[in-house]
Order: sequence, then C-alpha cells, then structure tokens
Amino acid sequence: MTIRRVVQLFVACVVLGVGVALLLLAALGSDGYSTMVNGISISTGQPFVVVNCVVGVILVGMAWLRGTRPGLGTVVQPVAVGFTISALLDSVDAPHGLWARIVLMIVAMPILTVGVAGYLGSGTGAGPTEAAALAWDPPVPFRWSYTILQGGGALVGWLLGAAIGPGTLLVIFLLGPAVDLIARRLPMFDVRAGRAT
Repeated sequence: MTIRRVVQLFVACVVLGVGVALLLLAALGSDGYSTMVNGISISTGQPFVVVNCVVGVILVGMAWLRGTRPGLGTVVQPVAVGFTISALLDSVDAPHGLWARIVLMIVAMPILTVGVAGYLGSGTGAGPTEAAALAWDPPVPFRWSYTILQGGGALVGWLLGAAIGPGTLLVIFLLGPAVDLIARRLPMFDVRAGRAT
C-alpha cells in the first residue's frame, strides 16, 4: 500500500463526507443505506449508531464471504466520513428555502460520486455499502448492484418508518451509474480496486 493510495483514501473520504452532509442539510431524503439503518433504529428502538455498526459488520462479513476482503478503507471510510459529516452539520446552517435545498441536493450528487469512486479507487478496501455491491460484481455490474442495494435499503427503511425523498431517489438511480462512469474514464477511480487490501 503506497502513501499515494492512503492519501487518496483520506481525501476521498472527506469529499464523500461533504457530499453526504450536503444531502442531509438539503433534508430531501438520504441515501438508501442510511434510510435502512434509520428504519431499523426506529422499529427496534436501538440507537442509530448501534444499528449502523451491526448492519455494517454484517454487510462487510457477507462481502468477505464472496471474496471482497476488508482493508484499511473498510475502517477509515465510516470513521472519516462520520467525522466530516458531524463537523459540517455542527458548523453549517441548513437552508430554509425549497429552491436552496434543491440546489444543495443537486450539488451533493457529483461530490458524492467523486468521494465514492475516489476512496474505492485507492484500493484499500471498501466500506459496508460499497463492499456489499462489489461482492456481486461480477456477475452484476457495480452500477446495478449498487443501485439495487441502495434501492433495497431505502425500501426496507421506508417500510420500517424512515422517511424518503427526492434525494433518496437521486442516490438510488444516479449514484451507482455515475460512479461507474467516472471509474471507467479515470483509472485512479477504478471502483473494483476497492476489493484489494
């Protein structure tokens, strides 16, 4: 593992955290994975952080069984992204107007794309959501396995009482294909490197 890969991992995780924070500040729906965790938290009465850890370990374990080994990125991604989100949510006020929230949601998408592709492209291992998607590529290409995972997570979360919105739909239908597109055009963003440790 080179210094360049480790630096790429940390920078990309911060970028990803910024994208997630912008999506949360827009308050128009979160990603499918977070929606699922929130729904399980609501229905079981367990704290979000506890459910997030349990679901994350289960997804990483399942991915590992299919050959997607955990690595430094598996640990760094949730921690670095979590700290970045917390820092931004604590220091930035959410916009009040609907148009400002829509703009924030739209701006979040390319930032999320670069963050996901960047940290996976570091080749240091994948976090829970991406590891689960990579575990099924092949036979299902990442852009579709990620879409299915996000969509399934959102559906489960919604059925368990979590809210969804247009931001959720953007993540479900656009993020996987967008990450795949940037990965195919720029080698440093090769998402399949996320399997490596």
